[in-house]
Amino acid sequence: MKRGILFIGFLVMAVSVSFPQEALQNQKLVSPEVRQDGRVTFRVLAPEASDVKISGDWMPQEASGRASATLQKQGDTLWTYTTDPLPSELYWYHFTVDGVRTTDPANAHLIRDVSSIFNVFVVPGDTGSLYGVQDVPHGTLTKRWYDSPGLDKTRRMTIYTPPGYEDSDVSYPVLYLLHGAGGDEEAWSDLGRAPQILDNLIAAGKAEPMIVVMPNGNAVQEAAPGKGSDGFIQPSFMVSGMMMGDYEAAFEDIIGFVESEYRVQANKAHRAIAGLSMGGYHSLHISRYYPNTFDYMGLFSPAILPRGNEDAPVYRDMNATLKTQMDNGYQLYWIAIGKTDFLFGEVTDYRQRLDALGIRYEYVETEGGHVWSNWREYLTAFAQRLFK
Repeated sequence: MKRGILFIGFLVMAVSVSFPQEALQNQKLVSPEVRQDGRVTFRVLAPEASDVKISGDWMPQEASGRASATLQKQGDTLWTYTTDPLPSELYWYHFTVDGVRTTDPANAHLIRDVSSIFNVFVVPGDTGSLYGVQDVPHGTLTKRWYDSPGLDKTRRMTIYTPPGYEDSDVSYPVLYLLHGAGGDEEAWSDLGRAPQILDNLIAAGKAEPMIVVMPNGNAVQEAAPGKGSDGFIQPSFMVSGMMMGDYEAAFEDIIGFVESEYRVQANKAHRAIAGLSMGGYHSLHISRYYPNTFDYMGLFSPAILPRGNEDAPVYRDMNATLKTQMDNGYQLYWIAIGKTDFLFGEVTDYRQRLDALGIRYEYVETEGGHVWSNWREYLTAFAQRLFK
């Protein structure tokens, strides 16, 4: 019996030693290594592998996703790959080892997009510096639960308060910032780098200090997967009831909570709403359903037409409510989209509708498609136009 116990103890000791050794080995490996000229070198230890590939969002889009490149084996264990110089930006990537997708063991910086996990890195410069943590005063990011009678749930949101909020008695304007399909209340703070963007713009005097409210736009959810009472559910891109009108109709629950719990300037002139893709769709329909609520609207690569429930009260009388919104007056109606975005045609048709109604708007067209690099750029530009 003693020999059996000793053998089990030896196995436990061997396992406990091997994992720290592997972790230490990965700590010694630099990956990614971002060079001054913008080239980036990736390294991974895979002695038994016969094929190692890397895929990242700087690579061309293909039907099945992003293109990939093959790492070269050096010696018995090390595989490496170096990019061409990359523009300043935040990037994601992953490895595929003998057909199995995996993250970079040497890079502890991970981010979730729907149900996929990616490593991330920043190439410094004008754009990348906006998304990094700079030596400037920082705002506060909190997760708050609020009661939504309209959806019959207690729900979760993320709220950014600007630097100095806690130590002052100032009342601030509010930007309601909405995520896209597959996202949740963590999308804009994590993938979108909204806190870093606002910190850096405010410190540079390019944006007014503001509160940013990032709610969960999936009406059937309490919170992001794993953060609500339904437990560690699998994240899904297409959540039921996403664009059925219920969330838009209940949006006053969010505004009411924010204006009762935070020092805000609770009037139309100091409210903005913006969002990407589905969030742009929500922003469009919320702002016209409540046509005297927001002075600033931002539609980033937005979906336009109702999906699944065209008879919902929120989606009725689209032209009439847009006209009412215009007649009530507003400061900025801002639309931005990439030239290769799959929603480009839908946005073009919507602009023709606005033109026919005589509704004033600003339009920005960029390179690229339906991607976070565009949406971070749009937030950066839009935030600088608010509450002036």
